[in-house]
Amino acid sequence: MKEEILAVLKSNPGAYISGQSLSEKLSVSRTAIWKYINALKEEGYHIESVSKKGYRLVASPDLLTGDEVSPFLDTKCIGRSYFHFDTLESTNTKAKELAAKPGLDGAVVVSEEQTTGKGRLGRQWVSPKHRGIWMSLILKPDLEPSNVPRMVHIAAAAVLLALKEIGIRASVKWPNDIILNGKKVCGILTEMSGEINHIDYVIVGIGVNANLEAQDIPQDIIEKASSLLIETGSEVDRKSLSAKILNHFEDLYTDFLETGTIEASVKICRDNSILLGRDIRLIARNKERKARAVDISIDGELIVQFEDGRIEPISSGEVSVRGLNGYI
Repeated sequence: MKEEILAVLKSNPGAYISGQSLSEKLSVSRTAIWKYINALKEEGYHIESVSKKGYRLVASPDLLTGDEVSPFLDTKCIGRSYFHFDTLESTNTKAKELAAKPGLDGAVVVSEEQTTGKGRLGRQWVSPKHRGIWMSLILKPDLEPSNVPRMVHIAAAAVLLALKEIGIRASVKWPNDIILNGKKVCGILTEMSGEINHIDYVIVGIGVNANLEAQDIPQDIIEKASSLLIETGSEVDRKSLSAKILNHFEDLYTDFLETGTIEASVKICRDNSILLGRDIRLIARNKERKARAVDISIDGELIVQFEDGRIEPISSGEVSVRGLNGYI
């Protein structure tokens, strides 16, 4: 019922809606309306209550609830099942719990805070409350498990397009880091459950450092990590940006399911790559090799040329990629 009341208030911006009108429209008592209004106020909605006028929505809280994000969504599937939490250890962990149940293909798990957020290769992901976009998508595609690594490129392309929509031109550091002004502002983590030839589910975790301030970034990674706020000097609308990411993800993901190729996503990542044409270090199992990044294949592999002239494709699960003298 709170959702219905909120929808009525939002559809009448600036206007007072009487308790009687809400009561008749929603077929509940005026006492119930009053209780739900107070519950919305406790959640952070600024609602004016004026005798003989009614209720007026003055401002909504900066929360990534389904009610706040859904007006920006243009999707048919992605995000139509939406789970919002104030605090979680990890949205990927919660998504895996939910994914074990029937259905929920395309569901999204969002938390205002993660206490033990995860990055690639088991690294910690700092996720302070109300400062970022910490979300995980639950996907149950009818695909071979070998296709799962491609999901990271779809997610990266979706983030790049969403940022471009709000006037931010970012780059991708293959395969899963989004870079702005030489620093990481977003990371993507895919996890899968399945068998040799069957996928039970895929979890695509996306963490965007949206409005983190300098003091939110741990000192040991301050040289390579940042936020959209720090790098642009302006706060971003988390609700709009999260929906834009989901909108673009659905478009690119649907194209992949229909065509069997991630060519569209790879082109976006290739055109916005920060690695191509650069000398890099490939690090795997404490061994390091130097190479030049020359291309990204149609399947999302990084094509590199080693110092002896050999050209090889590198899969994302095999290595970490670094610049010759640092992160980039």
